Amino acid sequence: MRKNIIVISLIFAIPLLAYMALTQSNSTTAKTTEAGRPQVIKFTSEMCLDCQTMNKIFKEIFPKYQNKITLTEIQVQNKNSFNESQIKKYNVTLVPTIILLNSQGKQVKRIEGAIPKEQMDNYLKGLE
Repeated sequence: MRKNIIVISLIFAIPLLAYMALTQSNSTTAKTTEAGRPQVIKFTSEMCLDCQTMNKIFKEIFPKYQNKITLTEIQVQNKNSFNESQIKKYNVTLVPTIILLNSQGKQVKRIEGAIPKEQMDNYLKGLE
């Protein structure tokens, strides 16, 4: 009887602990944009396959732009006031959504879903 209680407890506890670990890791990078710099706001989720694809693309191509462009990554499953305000401000209904802002803070491009590496690289090149 005691073993059954332990097994049942673990069945409920392990998924709960895994969920908590996933939502606590990779917290939002809430950077304030530097004046005069373009910005990329990337809305993403750890459980999204297209998001994982775009994260790999950003890891490959973004280092050459990191001194020119500010990157803000928002994990949509992390509920806090900053995330909620940005999701509402940019009307994000699916992930990945990538918002490109020029140096004046004006939205110049909105990308929903995964795109090829070359296309993303060209968008970043054209961002001023």
